[in-house]
Parts: sequence; C-alpha cells; structure tokens
Amino acid sequence: MINVKIASVASVATVSTRASLNAITSRLASKENTLWGNDAQAEAAVRLNWVDLPTTSRELLPQLDALSAWARSKQISTIVLAGMGGSSLAPEVIAKTYKKKLTVLDTTDPDQIAAAIPLDLPHSLVVVGSKSGSTIETASHKAFFTKLYIDAGLNPAEHFVIVTDPGSPLDTSSRADGLKVINADPKVGGRYSALTAFGLVPAALIGVDVSVLLDDAAAAAATFTKQDSVPVLIAASLFDAAEQNLAFFDSDSELPGISDWIEQLIAESTGKNQTGRLPIAIESAVAPIGGPGLRIGFSDESKADLIVLGTLGEHFITWEWVTALLAYLLKVDPFNQPNVTEAKERTGALLSSWTDGKVPTYTAAYEDEDLTIYSSSSATTISGQLESLLSHDNHYFAIMAYLSRGIDDSVAELREILASKSSKGTTFGWGPRFLHSTGQFHKGGQPNGAFMQITGENIEDLSIPGQNFTFHTLLMAQALGDGEALADRNFPVIRIHLKNREPGIAKIIGALKSL
Repeated sequence: MINVKIASVASVATVSTRASLNAITSRLASKENTLWGNDAQAEAAVRLNWVDLPTTSRELLPQLDALSAWARSKQISTIVLAGMGGSSLAPEVIAKTYKKKLTVLDTTDPDQIAAAIPLDLPHSLVVVGSKSGSTIETASHKAFFTKLYIDAGLNPAEHFVIVTDPGSPLDTSSRADGLKVINADPKVGGRYSALTAFGLVPAALIGVDVSVLLDDAAAAAATFTKQDSVPVLIAASLFDAAEQNLAFFDSDSELPGISDWIEQLIAESTGKNQTGRLPIAIESAVAPIGGPGLRIGFSDESKADLIVLGTLGEHFITWEWVTALLAYLLKVDPFNQPNVTEAKERTGALLSSWTDGKVPTYTAAYEDEDLTIYSSSSATTISGQLESLLSHDNHYFAIMAYLSRGIDDSVAELREILASKSSKGTTFGWGPRFLHSTGQFHKGGQPNGAFMQITGENIEDLSIPGQNFTFHTLLMAQALGDGEALADRNFPVIRIHLKNREPGIAKIIGALKSL
C-alpha cells in the first residue's frame, strides 16, 4: 500500500494546509470542476476523467489482449514508441520498472532517430502516441517510419499502432490508411494519461500485465478521501515545506525514471501565473540540487525529506492527485499548458520563415574549432562566457540539451557541476522533450531562471517526407524558437552550438569545472 515517510525538515506542513486539502478530497474524487477557480473551470470540466482511470481503463483490457496476441503472431520483437511528454514518459517508466525492452523516440535529433531504427524491420512495430494528433514531432516520426517500411517492401498497416483521441487528425488519417488505432479517453490531459491507452498500449505490447497497474492504482485511490491521506500529506509538504525547488531521485529505488515522469507532471501543471514548483531530477541522494530544495526519494534507504513507497500503479495515481491538490493550493489551473503551446507556435513561425528549409547564420560571441557560443557577453573564452552566465542574479539554472539521448549522455554531467558551482537550483532537460515538461515552468513559473541551450551538428541529417525541412532543421527551430521566448522575457540565455559533439562537450565540462 502506498505510504509516505516525512522527515523533520518536511514536517512543517501546517494543520491548516492539511485541513484545507482534507476538505476537498471528496470533491476531487467526484470530479468537481470548480476547485481551481473560474478561469480553470471550463478546462477542468473536460480533463478530470483521470480520477476514475483505475476503474474505467479496465474496458481497454480486451483490446490490449487482442493487440498483444496479434503482435505475438507477427513475431514482433522490437517496439518503438514515438511520442512526446505524457505519451512517452509513463511507458518509459513502466518498461524500466518491469525490465522490458522499449525504444522511446521523443526527439527530433536525427542521430537519435537513426539509432532508433530497428535492425530487424520485418519484426518491428512503431506505436505512435499523440493526444492532439497534430504534434509535429510524432507526425514527423510517423512520416519517416512509413517511408522506411514502404522502401523495405513492407506494409505499414502491419507495423503501426496509433494511440490518439477520437476524431483527431491522426485518428482520421490512420483509420483511412488501414492502421490499427486505439482511442484514449479525450477527457484526460496528456500528463495525466499514464493509466490511459497512452501508457497501457505500449506496456501491454512489451509484455507487462497492465491489470496489475490498474489494481494497485484502484487500491491506493480508495484511501485518498480519508483524513490526512498520502496525497494530502505530500501536497501539503510540497506547498508548506518547499520554497520553489523540489529534488527527486530514484537511482536507489525499484522505480527507475519515476523522477522524470513526476517532473513533467508537476512542472507543466503548476508552472504558470508566475508561480509553481520546479522539480529537479538529481543523480543520487547526495547530489547537489543547488540552493534550497526539498528532497523526495522512493526507497527505504533514501536520505530524503519525503520518502514515498509504493508500486508503480500506486505512484501514478498518487502523484496525479498530489499535483491536482498542489495546484489548488497554488491557485493555478493544473490542466492547461499555455507556454507549451507558445513554444510550438514559435517553432512553426521559424520554419515558415526559413523558406529554403535551412537554418540561417547568426552572429557568434565566441567560436573555435569545436563550438560556437551565442550570447550577449563579450567574453573571449569559454570560461568567460560561462562565468558571465553564472554572474546573473537568478534563482535557478536550466541546462537544455538539444542533443542525442543515449549518445551524448556525458553532457548531463553539467547539471551536477553547475549546481555545485553556483549553489543555485539546476535542472537538466533533453530537447525537445523538456519543452513538454519543465519548458512550461521556464516561461510560466517564477520568472527567475537563467538558461543554457546546447545544440549541435549531426553526423547525418534525415529528411522528413512531405516537408521542405529536415529533422535537424526542425530541432534547431525548436531550440531557437524557445530561445526567443526566453529572451523576450529578458531572461539570461546562452546557446552553445557544438560543431564536434564529443570534444565540444568535454570543453564545456572542463571550462565549468575550472571556474
């Protein structure tokens, strides 16, 4: 059963805060859409079905059984999941927790896409997950893999499963093309969709018994309206005991990746109206957060302020409740994401303006054989450029790496180094995936961040069928569009572009360590 242990530093959750939440748990359980104020009422009215998912998602079980049997009959051995944000983070946690093989494609970096191409195409399957059915990343992935299968003499209808809302553009086009489609509940937002078809379809295909996830979630949810339930205690602690930063670490637990899933849930749900909580996924219990921050762990051995113990199904529904309750205390709409939409619009505007499908040339502040730096600083060394960034009067740093996860992983070392050097909260995100997560907080939360973008050249670019731009161009448009959004808010922003990725990353790490 889901359980929480609260250390003394986190025990300042006040009686009044707990009482405030205890008073609304039955209203949340009954899906009352007025909890978050008038401005959020309309959105909440069509986003609260996640509350019932432990029960209602059982209706999917016959479809999932049939789908899994079909995949076995086709001797499918490789599953690729193309999805962003809520469509990919929960399945990735499920796969890691149950030690199953799943290739998650939540990027537009051509090197990472190339690495995700199955070696055995005839026995591969691509699951495309997109709630709106118009997500540019997944639309591009689908077009790319469709051509890949056709060029190999294979019928795409035998190699795709589509998960989307009913009536979406993807739903309509996929059914017309004879692809297998499973619809998700349209009244559940993407980041609350772990227990919908978005989470359960990939899980079932890789051999996870999803009924166990639902059983565990249902058992936990049955306790949530009791006095001082686990979600109430956690949400009250995150509100009263936390300042802005929240540190999550799962490296010593049986739930690898749960921190990344919670990061998206809390950051995208609470980071708006210039308030919120900033989740920071850290490498270990003793890793520096940078500045003050509540530490949350997931094992009995965790050296944490809050230790939350439970099965994966219990965690999914618990943290969704926690986030909704925390948003109630913060007085924000937990279901919209206006600045995620802003990033998408800026990407589209840049792609439309680059009529030749190529990234224009920009004026550099520093350049050598391995990297180019774009910033407002006049420093003539890498160390000087980084020192200029660190000199700002900000509360937290965000490192945003538009590179290849699984290939350029050494760049993630920068998070711990920067946190230690600056003594300020420091997050790390892979682009463009973080745009669907902490990207909302960067622009909508407390306006006190400073930002390091890292982009890079690719070994080989990949075309997107039907478009006049490539994956590299799309990736750069996403980075530059978000950079514009941050700069327009007068936030400190530096972009480091790697001409040669491995030596370039080494130079940045070395320069940061030397400060």
